[in-house]
Amino acid sequence: MDMTSTSPQIRAYRGPDLGFRLRRLLGRVAFWLSVFAILSPAVLVLLWMLSLSLKTEVENIAYPPVFIPSTPTLDNFAEVFRASPFGQYTINSIIVSGTSTLVGLLVGVPAGYGIAKARASGLAVLVLISRMTPALSYLIPLFILFSFIGLTGTLWSLIITHLVITLPIVVWVMIGFFEDLHPELEEAALIDGCDIWQAFIHVAVPLARPGIVVAAILSFIFSWNNFIFGVVLAGRETRTLPVAVYNVLTFEQIAWGPLAAAALIVTLPVLVLTIFIQRHIVTGLASGGIKGG
Repeated sequence: MDMTSTSPQIRAYRGPDLGFRLRRLLGRVAFWLSVFAILSPAVLVLLWMLSLSLKTEVENIAYPPVFIPSTPTLDNFAEVFRASPFGQYTINSIIVSGTSTLVGLLVGVPAGYGIAKARASGLAVLVLISRMTPALSYLIPLFILFSFIGLTGTLWSLIITHLVITLPIVVWVMIGFFEDLHPELEEAALIDGCDIWQAFIHVAVPLARPGIVVAAILSFIFSWNNFIFGVVLAGRETRTLPVAVYNVLTFEQIAWGPLAAAALIVTLPVLVLTIFIQRHIVTGLASGGIKGG
């Protein structure tokens, strides 16, 4: 066969392949540039907080600003724990966030199952509205109620109030997961003699485990970061970490080093938790997005 006669065909074949590779390369470059543009502000803020926490106050107020400390120090972290009982505040945050998340799961998972199986779209919208409602709308009546029954300044008032955060998240996430389950599985369990609760516990809950993990993680993070409930309802011994960071501020001056150290102490647990369980979050959200036929 004459090679000169097939060379235009070879060129015609290689042309689209080269164009496809070029488009794919440009797509990857655009993707990573977009990722960099989105993440760079957050990473820059985190690195700047770390820099402030490791510098002396002289370097923190220097002009032009000093990004890399000449002599890194942990004195700011020691000052945070020396000036206030941050260990107790950490325990308070764990108790409040953990208990409100656990109660939210115990109540929200069955509620999401019932709403999904009853196809009560009105209740689903009501749950979404309750999550979108500003926290101050709940805070005033709850504060009056807790003052009347004597719960103001206790951890119980914070736990009950944080259910406003965790319960709608759990219900809303679980509605999507339970709607995606194949109804034939539960119908088979009912035919085999199970009642509705047994079908829920032994069939629906194991299949919706990724959704339960996602709901628990999101609820815990939102509860951990809540500030407004703690600053109003907590007492001196029941403050949570976000309120403790606010109390680092003084009327005389802003001590940037201890403030940044306190902010890092609050951010670190949630950041580490997110890094280690991000695979479960992605898997759970992807599972919830697959509709059952």
